Amino acid sequence: MLAGDPAVIRRIVSSTGFFRATEVDVAAELADERLAKGEASGYHFVFLDDAGAGGEGEPGVTARVLGYACFGPIACTVDSFDLYWIAVDQSAQGRGLGRRLMRETEARVAAMGGRRVYIETSSQPLYEPTRRFYLGCGYAEEARLRDFYTAGDDKVVYARRL
Repeated sequence: MLAGDPAVIRRIVSSTGFFRATEVDVAAELADERLAKGEASGYHFVFLDDAGAGGEGEPGVTARVLGYACFGPIACTVDSFDLYWIAVDQSAQGRGLGRRLMRETEARVAAMGGRRVYIETSSQPLYEPTRRFYLGCGYAEEARLRDFYTAGDDKVVYARRL
């Protein structure tokens, strides 16, 4: 985690067009928390830049971060983790980068002793591609909390055993 990463996260999450300003703020705040508290924050991050995504990059030019994931252990559990955020810059979507981020996140969770990963998302039509992505990555709908976010907007919880 670098000092400029909260701004990078803000750019990526904003570019997707899925999130309200307050949600973008929360994504950046988790990075701020990691910077302030380190491992004790409980937040872990994976970043994917254009060099790591198959981009050629230019000598002497810093790679551009195209996507990231934020995850962490769930308090009071033995081996369960939350995937808090996974996002790919709008300009780089459709190239399999989300799946690469998911695989790397799962590998890190497993290396930390994690056996299950949970993901929460909205039931709104805007999030249908997100829900299909989770299903395509091997997650299954585990729970649905009706009207959780607001009337007509359920919280959908996905889970996968590693």
